[in-house]
Amino acid sequence: MIDYDKLAKYSAPVPRYTSYPTAPEFQESWTADNLRTAITRSNESGRDLSIYAHLPFCRSACYFCGCNAIYTNREELKDRYIDYLAREIEIACKTLDRERKVTQIHFGGGTPTFFNAAQLEKIIGLIRSAFPNIAKEVEFSVEIDPRFFTEEQMDVFAENKVNRVSIGVQDFNPKVQKAVHRIQPFSIAQNAVARARAYGTKSVNIDLIYGLPHQNAVGFKETLKMTLDLAPDRVALFSYAHVPWLKKTMRKLDETALPSAVEKLKMMRLAIETFSEAGLEMIGMDHFAKPSDELNIALKEGKLRRNFQGYATRGQCDLVGFGVTSISEGEDFYSQNFRDLGDYEKAIDSALPPILRGIGLNDDDRLRKRVIFSLMGSFALDFAAIEKEFDVNFESYFASDIAALAPLEADGLVSIANRRVEVSKTGRLLIRNIAMNFDKYLKKTGSLERRFSKSV
Repeated sequence: MIDYDKLAKYSAPVPRYTSYPTAPEFQESWTADNLRTAITRSNESGRDLSIYAHLPFCRSACYFCGCNAIYTNREELKDRYIDYLAREIEIACKTLDRERKVTQIHFGGGTPTFFNAAQLEKIIGLIRSAFPNIAKEVEFSVEIDPRFFTEEQMDVFAENKVNRVSIGVQDFNPKVQKAVHRIQPFSIAQNAVARARAYGTKSVNIDLIYGLPHQNAVGFKETLKMTLDLAPDRVALFSYAHVPWLKKTMRKLDETALPSAVEKLKMMRLAIETFSEAGLEMIGMDHFAKPSDELNIALKEGKLRRNFQGYATRGQCDLVGFGVTSISEGEDFYSQNFRDLGDYEKAIDSALPPILRGIGLNDDDRLRKRVIFSLMGSFALDFAAIEKEFDVNFESYFASDIAALAPLEADGLVSIANRRVEVSKTGRLLIRNIAMNFDKYLKKTGSLERRFSKSV
């Protein structure tokens, strides 16, 4: 059902489309006044909220990691960060309607579990105090480094109804782990999963990466087997994005040991076949889930969408981000916090939202965002549905974009008929390449080599 021979042909730098417009289009001219105006409009919409807290600290660098992280062993630095989080939340709540329902909470990093149990409890308390209308069925997820995950932390998660955990594994091969500076025996991941299960955690996700130094299909097969031994509800299988011009720690990797594109394709194919045989269905380009999982249900109901955490089931929420580098999103704006901790603190000391950059969406942006996210989330595009939501004639407005799909249709990646675009099984793995044809900003951009990672 999947034509793997075609995948290599389409390997090229393309956006991941966790936003539209994509982050390189965000502008530093976006100000606190812009954000307040945008939040006021979003309050009027009454949309539910998804709260994201970025907890950036790690003990040491994992060389593959593309996240914004701060490396430290100082507990007082983490305590200081929590104090600034409290002040940022206070500033935000002067504009944000605190009574809006919160249906999703996510802690990302860095390493959220590098914060101790008392610190995590304090952060959760800040959110619960600021947002009293948290839904009983809230989806509360936390990213976990199993090397830093204690019984006391799990106690806090259970008491606060954390129902999803995402456990970072990447690869179980010791040689790969040494190369990426993350030594993590299988027993550590096994203990983390057992601890989460013992407390009744609803969903356990395992994160894997293919494309790391010294990886090959033979070794990765063993990692896939060991992953299934953990009986996860979901697996996130990410293609390693090597962007050393953006992340200095990636320069420490031995580039000569990175697998070839052909070897990466072998690993991807092996993973798809292995997980499918085990009953985990492929969700989009990089996720697998049990048939009963909310991701799978959202896909079948056409409610799956992308945001900065990847695939999400609560697509109609406004995203409110707290902490360094976090991003907030509404129907017509994106706003990103400072990446640098000093700049972040300086803004909060001035009683200002710690904004680095952002963008307000015009009518064309909102229309194209809807089109691109429909493709990314449901792998289909219904012309009539778009026309019902926006006052356009689809074929006329997107004439050149539809025409650009012709080579992809000839290769069997999409079919266009009855005023619909349907993405094939092969096309799902190249959904970024398909969606980019509707990206107006790419049409006026030069080389993409140093802006985005490759699709395969």
